[in-house]
Amino acid sequence: MKLLFAEDTQDLNHAVTTVLEYQGYDVTSVFDGQEALDALKKESYDVVVLDIMMPQVDGITVLKTMREHAILTPVLLTAKSEVDDRVAGLDAGADDYLAKPFSMKELAARIRSMVRRSQYESETDLQKGNVTLHANDYSLSAANSVRLSHKEFELMRTLMMHEFMNTQYLLEQVWPDEPAQEDTVKLYLSYLKRKLASIGADIEIAAEGGRIFIREESDG
Repeated sequence: MKLLFAEDTQDLNHAVTTVLEYQGYDVTSVFDGQEALDALKKESYDVVVLDIMMPQVDGITVLKTMREHAILTPVLLTAKSEVDDRVAGLDAGADDYLAKPFSMKELAARIRSMVRRSQYESETDLQKGNVTLHANDYSLSAANSVRLSHKEFELMRTLMMHEFMNTQYLLEQVWPDEPAQEDTVKLYLSYLKRKLASIGADIEIAAEGGRIFIREESDG
C-alpha cells in the first residue's frame, strides 16, 4: 500500500514515517507542498496525508490541485483544530481531517478506514471525457457501450482514478496475488484500447517515459 506523507516538521515527519513503514506501508515522505505536488506528478498513491500549514504550497492548495487534475486518491488533512481549516479542507475535497496533536493509533486507524472505503469505490461509476465506467454491469460507455471482463474493469478503474502510474503499480493493484507479468499488463491495455476505440471514446490510453495515463482529446 503506497502512501504519500507531507509534513514540514522534521521530527514528526520522521516519527510518523517510521511507524507507518513498520506497519507495512510503502511511504514517500516530503517536507513541503511543492514536494508533494512533484511526487504526485511522478507516482500514484493509495492514500495521501497532507499537513495544511506547509511552506512553498499549503496542504489545501495541494488538495485542490489534485482534484482539479482528477487525482481521486483519498486525502487525510492534518492541522491544529481550527474550524475554518477543517471546513476549507473538506470543501476542497478532503476525505477526512485529523486535528493536531494526534496519536499514532488514531492516525493509523483513520488511514485504515480510508483504505477500506477506497476498496469499495468499484461500486461507484467513474467518468473521464465522454466515457463512463459502470460498476453495476462492468460496462464502458460513450457513443455506445461494451462489456468488460473483471480484470479489464479493475484495470480501467485504476487508470481512471489516477493521473499517472507505471506497469509495476498496475500489477500490484489489478493482479496483487497472481503471477502476472509486464506482458500481461500490455495485453490488457491493448484490450482496453480497442474497446475505447469501438465505443467512440474521446480519451485514449497513452504511455510516455515509463508512465501510463489516460489522455483526453483536449490534452492534445
